Amino acid sequence: MMLSSSDFASGSWELVVRVDHPNEEEQKDVTLRVSGDLHIGGLMLKLVEQINIAQDWSDFALWWEQKHCWLLKTHWTLDKYGVQADAKLLFTPQHKMLRLRLPNVKTVRLRVSFSAVVFKAVSDICKILISPGLYSKTMTPTYDPVSGTPASSTMTWFSDSPLTEQNCSTLAFSQPPQSPEALADMYQPRSLVDKAKLNAGWLDSSRSLMEQGIQEEEQLLLRFKYYTFFDLNPKYDAVRINQLYEQARWAILLEEIDCTEEEMLIFAALQYHISKLSLSAETQDFTNESEVDEVEAALSNLEVTLEGGKADNTLEDITDIPKLADNLKLFRPKKLILKAFKQYWFIFKDTSIAYFKNKELEQGEPVEKLNLRGCEVVPDVNVAGRKFGIKLLIPVADGMNEVYLRCDHENQYAQWMAACILASKGKTMADSSYQPEVLNILSFLRMKNRNSASQVASNLETMDMNPECFVSPRCAKKHKSKQLAARILEAHQNVAQMPLVEAKLRFIQAWQSLPEFGLTYYLVRFKGSKKDDILGVSYNRLIRIDAATGIPITTWRFTNMKQWNVNWEIRQVAIEFDQNVSIAFTCLSADCKIVHEYIGGYIFLSTRSKDQNETLDEDLFHKLTGGQE
Repeated sequence: MMLSSSDFASGSWELVVRVDHPNEEEQKDVTLRVSGDLHIGGLMLKLVEQINIAQDWSDFALWWEQKHCWLLKTHWTLDKYGVQADAKLLFTPQHKMLRLRLPNVKTVRLRVSFSAVVFKAVSDICKILISPGLYSKTMTPTYDPVSGTPASSTMTWFSDSPLTEQNCSTLAFSQPPQSPEALADMYQPRSLVDKAKLNAGWLDSSRSLMEQGIQEEEQLLLRFKYYTFFDLNPKYDAVRINQLYEQARWAILLEEIDCTEEEMLIFAALQYHISKLSLSAETQDFTNESEVDEVEAALSNLEVTLEGGKADNTLEDITDIPKLADNLKLFRPKKLILKAFKQYWFIFKDTSIAYFKNKELEQGEPVEKLNLRGCEVVPDVNVAGRKFGIKLLIPVADGMNEVYLRCDHENQYAQWMAACILASKGKTMADSSYQPEVLNILSFLRMKNRNSASQVASNLETMDMNPECFVSPRCAKKHKSKQLAARILEAHQNVAQMPLVEAKLRFIQAWQSLPEFGLTYYLVRFKGSKKDDILGVSYNRLIRIDAATGIPITTWRFTNMKQWNVNWEIRQVAIEFDQNVSIAFTCLSADCKIVHEYIGGYIFLSTRSKDQNETLDEDLFHKLTGGQE
């Protein structure tokens, strides 16, 4: 082509921009004459003038196809961005329609930013779905605390049909149970390696949807990624509680998390109860029944609030920290020795357990003192068999110190178990959450304690239930349908008086009490190792697990981390801890950025406290998850 001398002198050149025209299916090319010192804002102005269609272009921005990036810094020049004549630019809306499949298996269509980083896009989505405010305690309750029904329609619900305003209670109510056939067809992980594969699909929070190849109208799963549920309150959070319940329900049904058969029946009973109340036209308030036991009475007087893993800075009266003292049995697993428990006198004070040969020796040196900060606390309970055990996995320099405690009865177990749980988070029994924790444990044990002497249910109710809908397919295969229905209805008697939202919270609490709760798995290869291992990431620790046996090998606490980063060339995550301990690993089941973001994300969440306002420190999140030193 021919250039005039003035064009040559000014250094101008032709740039072709493809335009996503509104209301038109085909994209159109527009050719502009530009120079390298033209800034992006000026280029878009030129473009709009040449298109010459009167409309609001404010949401449009330039996307550079070859570089796979947005040109959002409108004050930057073409030269600064490196845009030359061969650049393929697309002038397109930043907000596009996206289909989101929620934990309750409902799909919503929303206009979502494809140019903002995923962290910001998800934050905006949650504000739409869970509005108004997540954490405000001063507002008038938006939801009926019993039925979970929103007091007024506060959002527009988008379905697959043209946009229609429907009742947003769809978000706050659980869906009818799936058929056993549909359940059987769904993917169920059978091993830790299978579970590790489930975590490969998380998007990068620090890049936009468009940068990660997501297309308009594509369907994505919206899930709770981090298992620290910030200040969950039944008065205001019916939507969030329901979606959490649904995510927990599917984790149980598809065996993404392990539980015993006894626990499976409790989850089934709660699901059945929630399903009945959700389908009922008139949800009744059972909280004022006259015949309630002490545990239920105490629970009904509590404001039921689930707290996350962060140990808050509760001011404790250090001169009056309660202690526990009692006879318990202890067992330490050793090779070639049969399991035998031996009785000792135990004292639990602050966050430590000391034990002595007998009560008379408690003023002297203990046999051993166990510091429970950062330990793993695992229930070892069989209510029907009157077994009330606590398994403690205590991190030590060379691995794990495994200790089993055995209590005599429910009350003793609830007190010691609650103390262990708090101590693992760095809290003492002076903390305000101790008594509610004791009551929750007692209530959970009560649900496990099926009363076979009472009449189970009428034949009509037994026929009314499809029990295979409420348990995992593998559990369903072990029992005849009538037997399974009878056992679920038996367990249901212990929860039959619960209001809807409380039942969902109880389900979530039972989920949280499972040993594997909150662990996200990845298949990794540690530096210096010749075999693959499983890395479990939790809200406060990393666990190295033997991939073949599932046995924990070593635990590292986030509180002991000095620094962590990623070597992007070899895709290796490196972490340094106190006492000159360092580890490095490559991730085999997912991109290393996903694992690194999990670690940094949990550390970010641990910096939040209940008294903070609703604004998120996005810069801090990206700093902690970015993978730089």
